[in-house]
Amino acid sequence: MKELKELVRPNIWALKPYSCARDEFKGVKADVFIDANENPYNNNVNRYPDPLQEKVKSLISPLKGVPADNIFLGNGSDEAIDIVFRVFCCPGVDNVVAINPTYGMYQVCAETNDVEYRSVLLNYDYSFSPESLLAACDENTKVIFICSPNNPTGNAFTRESIETVLNGFEGLVVVDEAYSDFCGQRPFRLDLDRYPNIIVLNTFSKAWGAAGIRLGMAFASKEIIGFFNKVKYPYNVNVLTQKKAVEILTDTAVLQRHIAMILEERSSIMQAFSVLPICERIYPTDANFFLAKMTDADKIYRYLVEKGIIVRNRNHVVLCENCLRVTIGTKEENSKLLSALRQYK
Repeated sequence: MKELKELVRPNIWALKPYSCARDEFKGVKADVFIDANENPYNNNVNRYPDPLQEKVKSLISPLKGVPADNIFLGNGSDEAIDIVFRVFCCPGVDNVVAINPTYGMYQVCAETNDVEYRSVLLNYDYSFSPESLLAACDENTKVIFICSPNNPTGNAFTRESIETVLNGFEGLVVVDEAYSDFCGQRPFRLDLDRYPNIIVLNTFSKAWGAAGIRLGMAFASKEIIGFFNKVKYPYNVNVLTQKKAVEILTDTAVLQRHIAMILEERSSIMQAFSVLPICERIYPTDANFFLAKMTDADKIYRYLVEKGIIVRNRNHVVLCENCLRVTIGTKEENSKLLSALRQYK
């Protein structure tokens, strides 16, 4: 890995971060707060939230096996993705490399930040070639993005292939593990000490069942997290989100129960799909969704919409021709989907 100073944008390296009122005292128990121009009348949301979400991080740390200093929390994983560009990529100069197809926000953030986005096509079995990813890089490549399990294909990549990229690239590698709770593979967030150039993403939106609170996580070296905190908005995670996160994190039995139910339903619905005359192929998955190749994805998608059932049409995504992406729902939702497809003519 290059020295961090070579990877961080020079203006960000020199940036003096904004100091909010809640940053300017530590280790003091106070009961009078007249420093931040807030309304003093308590209604549970009249005070600014903790800018570094220390309570939430203290609960995440033991669950994820990552020290609190190595955790960044943002407004969904999308904030962390955008911050990667703002910290490391010089607009109009640098580029990033990613697999294709994959999660679309990597490219959106690249284009928003005026950073060249280079995509490398997956193999037809949805694996990727580490050598092809590395060959797409040049001296201005700052970041490689790998989503594993991948969206929309659903498969997790082998640790060996990701490790080859980590060991062969001098820049930063973002491993997006949004769906890792549904996968039996060892998560890369547990290997931060082995790979100083890794940034691992995770989210409350999938297994935790909390997409509505918009809370994403990034795990990286303390130094990288320091730069994330340097450029983020002062109060990027609101009071209501932090309170709900604490509530969720104190009842992990629900998480494990939901994961088990989703995995059981995943197996059942994929088996049912495999015998549908209109389904040509089911792709292996390590996520809470699967990709199914249909006889006519566009027509079947419109038919389901008319029935009030919404799946994701991926027909126009490269390597996903005639494919529908199906998220695992409740037993009742899955039964309604299968019933409608069995009646399709």
